[in-house]
Amino acid sequence: MFGYYGVLIARSLVIVSLIAASASAQAPQRRATNIAALLAFPAFYHGRSIVIVGQVATQNDGQLRVSDGLASLRVVFNGNAPEGHDEIRGEFWDLGRIKPDDPRLASVDLRRTFGVDPDAAWPRAGDVTAIMAIAVAPTNLPAAPSIRAIVLNPGRYLNQRVTITGQFAGRNLTGDLPDAPAKSRWDFVVRSADAAIWVSGARPKGKDFDLALDARLDTGRWLEITGVVHEGRGLQWLDVAAEGIQLGKAPTAAPVVEAPVVRVPAAPPPEVVFSAPTQDESDVSLTASVRIQFSRDIDPATLKGHVRAHYLDSETTERGEPTTPTAEFTTQYSGANRVLELKFTRPLERFRTLRVELQEGIVGTDQQPLEPWTLTFVLGGS
Repeated sequence: MFGYYGVLIARSLVIVSLIAASASAQAPQRRATNIAALLAFPAFYHGRSIVIVGQVATQNDGQLRVSDGLASLRVVFNGNAPEGHDEIRGEFWDLGRIKPDDPRLASVDLRRTFGVDPDAAWPRAGDVTAIMAIAVAPTNLPAAPSIRAIVLNPGRYLNQRVTITGQFAGRNLTGDLPDAPAKSRWDFVVRSADAAIWVSGARPKGKDFDLALDARLDTGRWLEITGVVHEGRGLQWLDVAAEGIQLGKAPTAAPVVEAPVVRVPAAPPPEVVFSAPTQDESDVSLTASVRIQFSRDIDPATLKGHVRAHYLDSETTERGEPTTPTAEFTTQYSGANRVLELKFTRPLERFRTLRVELQEGIVGTDQQPLEPWTLTFVLGGS
């Protein structure tokens, strides 16, 4: 159920932000991706509905796997999966990111399904991954390049010059992709149906258009882009020249309609499990940073605008000072250890109390909300 409501929330946000855009700008229920992306970014895709294509085969040990010729993934499917070039729809699981007592595992034979001894140490994040499939069916190779075709079959288009049409999504403003290739200052995302890809090498500007990378208002525009397909770190992108970007038209084909997926109860929501400094700590260094660790993976995009650090106004009143100084900071989130770090851009104020707030709106990668959280500590004199 949770995934269903998460999709509704995501769609509502897009509608509010893109009131002038077409309905096709709404986030799809399922993400088209590939094996390289799933293995490179398990935290991003964990718990998400996905579709991939690849060679499906049953191994000697009876395990069903899908391969792209370079790597493979375990597929868990209750039906009869046809072997060969198949399309797989389901949910991606990183078992190490699921707690052993999670309701989703209640009816799962861990030893038979994942090769995991339930009495031994629980696997670490990234050690055991699988696609919990709801459908496996034969599919054909695409006849022509498109964003979806490239994402599902990157090896088929690698180093080839292609032309695709997609909707501008700025600097990944709608959170379609887990990371950026960082190939140029103008990297941006285009999307269509349930797929998205990066574009690099040229500014999204041309005759009668100049699109802003960080403006949601521009994400309703369609572009026709010509470039060479590249791949690295589980990401795909088009390397283009300025003349390779022009205004395009929205496709006339009907959007992909996904069948509803019945979900089991969600895992517990994320929470803060550790901080440095600690709550009510005193004599904290004026050059200290703040580190906050979470119990589960956080969606980094939701941290923006929901982290606050400030001095107490009450102390300003007590001291008879006219204004309360500001605490300016930057944030950096590390998905590897689920740690958010606040670094202050100048030394903190002596003998003041600082309060850090994680406000409502921060969610985990499965869209479960983090409860608002506050950390208060007292600064020293040096």
